[in-house]
Amino acid sequence: MEVNQVNIEMDGDGFMLEPALWNEAVANAIAEADGITPLTENHWKVINIIRDSFNTKGEAPMVRTICKETGLKLKEIYELFPLGPARGACRVAGLPKPDGCV
Repeated sequence: MEVNQVNIEMDGDGFMLEPALWNEAVANAIAEADGITPLTENHWKVINIIRDSFNTKGEAPMVRTICKETGLKLKEIYELFPLGPARGACRVAGLPKPDGCV
């Protein structure tokens, strides 16, 4: 995937291989490719929590943590990211493929 003249390498499932290259433009491009447009304030709440957890702990947060910190119900997260919090939200947030994600 190329975003703003930068080549973003993805694995076979569409997850970034180099999360340090992630930015909002990359998030928007991945979301658009997944049919998630436009990214709303609630999308960004989820994305930012995932990014913060990855940057501080090296991994995505548990779904329960995402729900608690955003105030969103699991059903609402699936409405925002139809592929789910692991496959959809983590991909848009620029994380590598989470463990246990099939």
